[in-house]
Amino acid sequence: MPQPEPQATAPQPIPADQLHFAMPPKYDSVADERRHRKERLAAALRLFGRFGFEEGVAGHITARDPEFTDHFWVNPFGMSFKHIAVSDLILVNHQGQVAEGRHHVNQAAFAIHSQIHKARPDVVAAAHSHSTYGRALSALGELLEPITQDVCAFYEDHALFDDYTGVVVDEEEGRRIATALGPHKAVILRNHGLLTVGDTVDAAAWWFITMERSCQVQLTAKAAGKPVLIDPAHAAHTRDQLGNDLAAWINYQPLYQQIVRSEPELLD
Repeated sequence: MPQPEPQATAPQPIPADQLHFAMPPKYDSVADERRHRKERLAAALRLFGRFGFEEGVAGHITARDPEFTDHFWVNPFGMSFKHIAVSDLILVNHQGQVAEGRHHVNQAAFAIHSQIHKARPDVVAAAHSHSTYGRALSALGELLEPITQDVCAFYEDHALFDDYTGVVVDEEEGRRIATALGPHKAVILRNHGLLTVGDTVDAAAWWFITMERSCQVQLTAKAAGKPVLIDPAHAAHTRDQLGNDLAAWINYQPLYQQIVRSEPELLD
């Protein structure tokens, strides 16, 4: 008679503390933290270029300097998002003067972002660009509605700047936008587009990317019919689960990995 085969032993679970899970890094020096923020900023700008968020010379992402906290790093005026490397970034002071680098600053970047960084000490990075669906929703003067799990991250945590007076070139207009943003993670600038903030470059970039996609979903759903809203209590609960900057940082990591692997020269 054939002998029964010995029963296989099931693989043993690996202890959770031995599994890798990425978290925001810690820094040994200000120089290390500055380099990290600049690398993340260059990568975010490349991703914005890849996703088609450019419209001429409009659009900017800023990162507060970890040492000189009234200065911020930003993309040079007139350079394509798709080409920016760490070495291209410029440092701008609170007066709008270039303190490091050899390119001009976008005046609108200074007017808006300087006031946001001043009003929100918790904000490390701010992102604004003239993305297609963000502009489309802004033209309606509407907020995002809780119609999907992803958009619930913005439930009662974004605002509408319900005005438009032209290209933002003065600090007073920047202050008004910062006031409209308030304590939130994002603001829709009517007839203009989206602006997001975060406690890391990764978070600010992720909020912009997923907010743009949420605008696309809302416009598409409303064009097709009447969307079913998520119950307010469930929307708020989902926001509490998904709407913090750490969750944004975690969600952003696959995008960062993609861009640095396919375009490693951005770190130069």
